[in-house]
Amino acid sequence: MSGWVKIAGLGPGDPDLVTPQVTAALAEATDVVGYIPYVARVGARPGLRLHPSDNRVELVRARHALEMAAEGRRVVIVSSGDPGVFAMAAAVYEAVEAGGAVWTDIPIDVLPGITAMLAAAARAGAPLGHDFCAINLSDNLKPWALIEKRLRLAVEGDFAMAFYNPRSKSRPEGFARALDLLKEACGDDRPVIFARAVSTGDESIRVVPLTQTQPDMADMRTVVIVGASNTRVITRADAPVVYTPRSVPE
Repeated sequence: MSGWVKIAGLGPGDPDLVTPQVTAALAEATDVVGYIPYVARVGARPGLRLHPSDNRVELVRARHALEMAAEGRRVVIVSSGDPGVFAMAAAVYEAVEAGGAVWTDIPIDVLPGITAMLAAAARAGAPLGHDFCAINLSDNLKPWALIEKRLRLAVEGDFAMAFYNPRSKSRPEGFARALDLLKEACGDDRPVIFARAVSTGDESIRVVPLTQTQPDMADMRTVVIVGASNTRVITRADAPVVYTPRSVPE
């Protein structure tokens, strides 16, 4: 039996947002590998082995999946959102490169998913309607000085910005520093979207002017989207709509 690895995105939370391609891969799999809460989203069935593991062991998880595939097993590595956005796809290829010829020829496919950023933007309107960037605010794998540099350059370039991993219990000060930097650098009161647990029963969407933002408005289940200087808010009876026009006047 020829083994393979498929790195799959489970989307932001709603089962209806899992792609048919990912569903088909899970139906063929002999093994599913991933972070504990993501593996919990995969239904158990006869013949399927589940291998949940803790956070921050991405390379260990990737090597385990590759080892099983080399033995002929069909392995799906699950991530939330899209596996290529701050998730497991890069970790798998890091492991392949480090392993040399041992794993180079294992069939590997990346199966895209709907990111939390895109799901949050859709709920709010169209805040990413023009040029935008995504920045992971966690300094676990990169220095804070680099995050700060990228924030300043994103403001200078007048991008809309989507922030992943804004504020954890172990490092609550980072998001406060990011907000202080934005309030100083932007020079306006652009809208900020706090989208928590999008597409789940715990979903919460808040639109707050930048000057009124507070660090405790976000946690690790929140995607934060900061508008560009021309991002607009349309007031409606139920909830505001935030959008960024597709063009910028000369």
